[in-house]
Amino acid sequence: MLKKTKLRYNEYFNMQGVFDELYQQSLNGNNFYKLIEIIGSKQNIRLAYKNLRGNSGSRTKGTDGLTIEDIGSLTEDELIERVRNSLDDYRPQAVRRVYIPKPGSDKMRPLGIPTIWDRLIQQCILQVLEPICEPKFHNHSYGFRPNRSTHHAVSRMVTLINFGKAYYCVDVDIKGFFDNVNHGKLMKQIWSLGIRDKRLLSIISKLLKSEIEGEGIPTKGTPQGGILSPLLSSIVLNELDWWVSDQWETYTPHRANNYSFRKNSRNYKSCNMKAGYIVRYADDFKIMCQSYTDAQRYYHATVDFLDKRLGLQISPEKSKVTNLKKNSSDFLGFKIKAVKKGSARHGYIAKTELSDKAKHKVMNNVRQAIIKVQWYTTPESAIHYNSVIRGIQNYYQIATNVYNNLDRINYSLLRTQYNRLNRVTKTVRFKDTDEAFRKSRKGLTPNKKLFQVRGVTLIPLTDVHHRPPMNFSQDICNYTAKGREKIHAKQRAVTTADLMAIQMYFPKDESMEFRSNALSRYVAQYGKCYVTGEELTPSKAMAIRIKPKDKGGTDSYSNIVIVSEAMKQFLTATLYRCKLNEESKEKLNLLRKARKLKSIE
Repeated sequence: MLKKTKLRYNEYFNMQGVFDELYQQSLNGNNFYKLIEIIGSKQNIRLAYKNLRGNSGSRTKGTDGLTIEDIGSLTEDELIERVRNSLDDYRPQAVRRVYIPKPGSDKMRPLGIPTIWDRLIQQCILQVLEPICEPKFHNHSYGFRPNRSTHHAVSRMVTLINFGKAYYCVDVDIKGFFDNVNHGKLMKQIWSLGIRDKRLLSIISKLLKSEIEGEGIPTKGTPQGGILSPLLSSIVLNELDWWVSDQWETYTPHRANNYSFRKNSRNYKSCNMKAGYIVRYADDFKIMCQSYTDAQRYYHATVDFLDKRLGLQISPEKSKVTNLKKNSSDFLGFKIKAVKKGSARHGYIAKTELSDKAKHKVMNNVRQAIIKVQWYTTPESAIHYNSVIRGIQNYYQIATNVYNNLDRINYSLLRTQYNRLNRVTKTVRFKDTDEAFRKSRKGLTPNKKLFQVRGVTLIPLTDVHHRPPMNFSQDICNYTAKGREKIHAKQRAVTTADLMAIQMYFPKDESMEFRSNALSRYVAQYGKCYVTGEELTPSKAMAIRIKPKDKGGTDSYSNIVIVSEAMKQFLTATLYRCKLNEESKEKLNLLRKARKLKSIE
């Protein structure tokens, strides 16, 4: 889900101020004792449903066989009462165990799928814990955190090579991290963050010990697939982040500031400290050093820390110290190496390309997309193919050698493309494609031959341009007014006061799904009437279904519009003429047609 959308949802339900206050209190070092009241508040539960509804995983069934559609059919009051009753005496249901292929390996990765009600409870908890944990996390922890991405982590590593002369990389692979998290240690870490609400801690403890269907009650680990699991894993490794950082990056000696101390090489040589910087994304992390000696010391110290402090073991065959001038290091699908360049500030610059596993994954994904086009030969299969290609290009475009990597993959797939697509597609030149396609693709020559399926042109894999990765701006934050300024591009079209007021006028007996989608529709229409386009006060705005429920209409977003009170009356009135412009008449007649009424003139 887009970060702007999630922030907007916070405003829908007037929770942004609450989260901002929690963030500021955590920043000030306060402890929290009454969080369960906020978690069980009406507005937080409604927000949790809205966030969960936008998650594609909400349509995955748990052990009870229910999905988001099942709980969305309840009224708002029924849903809130069910959640509050669960929080009072929480007993999680069994988790469904599924296995998915592990990328670049023949092994399978276990996932735990909680029931939809347990996922809703976890979402309620996550929304309150996130602003408390955010100020406690290290700046260069990028996994499962708002606004941060894998590209930011790669960019940080590249920056340390280009400008920090960090040519030695400590690679440490944690063996089965998610399956080996110590529950007792995790609960202590949560307590140390200032989360002291014992009722909440009891619920989290029960979540960790949720029975796994067919396997029993786990004694360790956080199940991958749970909504709360990513935050809990970040809490576990946050201790590692600060331990490494306090060795050098954030170390402040007496009578000296941190920057001047590190700039003075005599201080560094005489203090016997380890100079290094951590970059972490989930359980995948690197410690970047300027010397081999420091890297070796960090390696052994980190292995010891993980074992004795966190109870985690490493994979010796995958863990090592790498000299980036001689060998490359894999990180988040990229292969990174320091290569000589005379114009570089320090003589070396980071070269990035797709890792061997990533190349294999890309080739398989493109091949499967080609096969799907051959089997179905529909616009939908062509659109799916283009979405696969765009996803690959958007993710790997920060690699300096991305064009050569994708060109080589494309060359390997030429025979597959020709044999499978030659008879089911037609070939067109780039200059003969539609204007929208030509505007969206840059760098293709006019006579470049492309495949076309039922009017949909297939994007060539090699139509990609390198984009330098950008470091994460530490000023960006969801929980401060200044931090949100860089996220919001435009002034809010609908005020928070109107968002709160409009919800009071939605019918109470309607389903949670209807009320949630009606609110989104009100924002999408900028608080204006669907028919006339006039601005509406909340008391005059009416949410209606385009196709009524008694004629087979649903509570989906596409079947809901906001109209004025007067326009709602026109929908059932036996009239044939009214004073509206042609555009408004067309929209009104669309609604009347869905009700099988005669059109107006």
